[in-house]
Amino acid sequence: MIMDFLAEKAVKSPVCVGLDTKYDFLPDYLKNADATKGEKIFEFNRKIIDSTFDECACYKVQIACYEALGLEGMTAFAKTVKYARKKGAIVISDVKRGDISSTAAQYAKGHFTGDFETDIMTVNSYMGEDAVSPYYDYLPEKGLFLLIKTSNPSSGDIQDIRTQDGEPVYIRMAKKAEQWGEKFIGKSGFSAIGAVVGLTYPAEFLEIKKHMPHTFFLIPGYGAQGGTGKDIAEVFADGVCGVVNSSRGLITAHKGKSEGEDFNVYVREAVLKMKEDIQKWL
Repeated sequence: MIMDFLAEKAVKSPVCVGLDTKYDFLPDYLKNADATKGEKIFEFNRKIIDSTFDECACYKVQIACYEALGLEGMTAFAKTVKYARKKGAIVISDVKRGDISSTAAQYAKGHFTGDFETDIMTVNSYMGEDAVSPYYDYLPEKGLFLLIKTSNPSSGDIQDIRTQDGEPVYIRMAKKAEQWGEKFIGKSGFSAIGAVVGLTYPAEFLEIKKHMPHTFFLIPGYGAQGGTGKDIAEVFADGVCGVVNSSRGLITAHKGKSEGEDFNVYVREAVLKMKEDIQKWL
């Protein structure tokens, strides 16, 4: 089961490196290289993967950053996820798909097989189980991270609304996700259906965790969005139950320090610093 494997890796390092790569993030030596933008982005990602895969739990690849560059970008996406997985890394497709029925089945096929195959997908589950069940045929060898309480400032516009029972919508969503995942619980005690909960709302996170005892978390909000290792301490008080993502906070660590071929040295240092910042509170 993929989530068992991820949970095992997270004990060593709960860091998830977000390869949300924009062209502006590249060092000058790559921007000036005689190659296409897609080739340059893949080379940037490749060097980051080579220098960090032994110190992180997984990689998250935000597809919008690649779609924005058209076919070149999607080629870079495909080459990036294939390269990382070939090295034995776990890769999360951050695609936040949110459709139902046959359309969702095509999304599942598109990211769990073929050129864009990864290990775990992010899915917007706020359309209910119809937006989640088409992926069940691929579980538990593959996994899902369902949106529960997101890290953005306006998440409360909908997610914090109280239901007739007096509980916020995000708690109702958490209970449903835990229920849907019951049939996919592995040896680690975690289900193949995980959850996305932002580090920017630590009190809400602890409330959610009470209702999701078998859920492994993808935790955005660290670094550039303000979250710290101290914020994760209570969430991990009973053991590591998630991976903490940082994207631009890691992959732009070279900015102001190097625009040369050694840029990945600074990215690795940032990953090690993040790992230390989280682990010192555990």
